[in-house]
Amino acid sequence: MLDHAGRVEKTFKAVDVGDGGDGRWAARVREVAKESDPAKWLTDEGRTPEGAVRAKELFARHMPELLPVLERLAAQVPEMRAGETLLTHAAAKPFWSGCTQTARPGRLLRNYDFPPEACEGTIVRSHFLRPVIGMQDGAWGLLDGMNDAGLAVSLTFGGRFVHGPGLSILIALRYVLETCTTVDEAVECLRGLPICIPQNVTLTDPDRAVTVQVGPDIPLTVDPDPVACAANHQLAAPVSPEEEAGSRTLARVAAIRAAGPDTPVATMLRPPLHRREYDEGFGTLYTADYRPTDGEVGYHWPDAEPWTQSFAAFHEGARTIELAPAPALPEPAPTPTSSAD
Repeated sequence: MLDHAGRVEKTFKAVDVGDGGDGRWAARVREVAKESDPAKWLTDEGRTPEGAVRAKELFARHMPELLPVLERLAAQVPEMRAGETLLTHAAAKPFWSGCTQTARPGRLLRNYDFPPEACEGTIVRSHFLRPVIGMQDGAWGLLDGMNDAGLAVSLTFGGRFVHGPGLSILIALRYVLETCTTVDEAVECLRGLPICIPQNVTLTDPDRAVTVQVGPDIPLTVDPDPVACAANHQLAAPVSPEEEAGSRTLARVAAIRAAGPDTPVATMLRPPLHRREYDEGFGTLYTADYRPTDGEVGYHWPDAEPWTQSFAAFHEGARTIELAPAPALPEPAPTPTSSAD
């Protein structure tokens, strides 16, 4: 968010929410809701009684293991308008983002690009069905994360502005990490989920890394690229020169491929992978370096100390990061001087 001096800052918080029943999760959700009404992410249909019923039915049909968790969480925030419907992520408005990600077996590295004020910025450790650490958004959805089995996942927008009925990718990633232990299991899980907008998902476990492409109008497609990576395009549609000029999605994937299978964090913190177009909604908010085999993730920024979290040592707290410095003031014009004839 832009401060009074013109700097772009973002506060990230780390919270251990446990099983969601002791008030810590609800306290964070209330804190976020004070800054921005979460109900604004509901579709018009989702705001109706009939839409709320359909959303819960869709969630229960595809994610039955998480239904008791959904109901437990909703009971923690009874004052939240349409809280249970929001938590289904089955009546969500579409959102478009940037992002770049790559993986090899045992490691996932990603940049998340989004408007700072629209990102929740909550690093969570949870134990709903199993231990999970990730970047929470949408109250309990995940932008990226890992579980205690050594599986890690991350999303990018697929670049096609299509919207259909289905679940948000945020809750899909949560579901995958709660119920799957390997990439193969996760891919099959995603294959059976209706996803409401085009998304690319990169996954890794100790033995395999892969990117898959999903969306409301395509079947799940495994990207044949031997480098598991993604930016903001899919095989289903070519990238026009105009789209590339705006998103630089092809340039970012090329940079990932050139860096090789063990891309350094430093590469992710430099252009073209790291972006500072915050006024256009495409600035990089954080770089996450997941090493799920070790149960560890580091969050990185160009001008700040990294923040490391793990299952063995999770540190609650808050950090305000300066994403972009204040614009430099123009040099004052020299004062004219006169000389005697």
